[in-house]
Amino acid sequence: MNKTSRMAQCLIGFMAMCGVAALVLGLFRTRPVHGLPFFTLLMIGIVSSRLKVKLPGLNGNMSMNLPFILLATLQLSLFEALIVALSSILAQCYPAKRGNSTGVQALFNLSTIAVAVAVAALVAHSRIGARSEMLALVAAGAAFFVLQTVPVAAILALTEGGPVFRIWRSIVQLSFPYFVLSAGVTAIAETLSQVWDWQIPVLVMLTMYGVYRSYVTYFGHMTSQGPAVAFAKAAGR
Repeated sequence: MNKTSRMAQCLIGFMAMCGVAALVLGLFRTRPVHGLPFFTLLMIGIVSSRLKVKLPGLNGNMSMNLPFILLATLQLSLFEALIVALSSILAQCYPAKRGNSTGVQALFNLSTIAVAVAVAALVAHSRIGARSEMLALVAAGAAFFVLQTVPVAAILALTEGGPVFRIWRSIVQLSFPYFVLSAGVTAIAETLSQVWDWQIPVLVMLTMYGVYRSYVTYFGHMTSQGPAVAFAKAAGR
């Protein structure tokens, strides 16, 4: 086993331990179940996870579940938010064809999302987030974005080669508009939730389906030009 493989295994093991720690923290911070909001976000989060867009030039995909994970992080207890997020990522990791995914990849993705949700929830419900709902969303979204993209860039650099920063920059350029859009949709949903209840995730789902169709068309056009051209455009070269 070469050095790169050992380093990748160490990173996966470290993220797995952090993911377990996030779950333990969620158990200690458990509050009464929110009932209908929890189950609505859980179900729609799972369904939206199957709306996946292949990122050109990268070995990964982007799912339309982010607004529901952010809503769960802001509105539910930490343990409930973790359940929503982990269930969504499990649905996202489930391959359409056999052999397209591995248990190690699923473990890494689950660990990464658990850490990102836990830190985002802690930030959102800290003194910083307590000042305003909008500030809570911005702070939580920024923490989530960093903790989602940096570990992915690191594991891609270790397993597929290339500078970490360049890979991270490519991921950011591809996914940052989607994160901003998701945060904006989440902010609108958070505001409307004071008037409506379970209908909000349904309306968000319809919006994200439109975003999904747009991304499929756009990235499909890029991919049709060839992987090298697609990656160069995605990286801004």
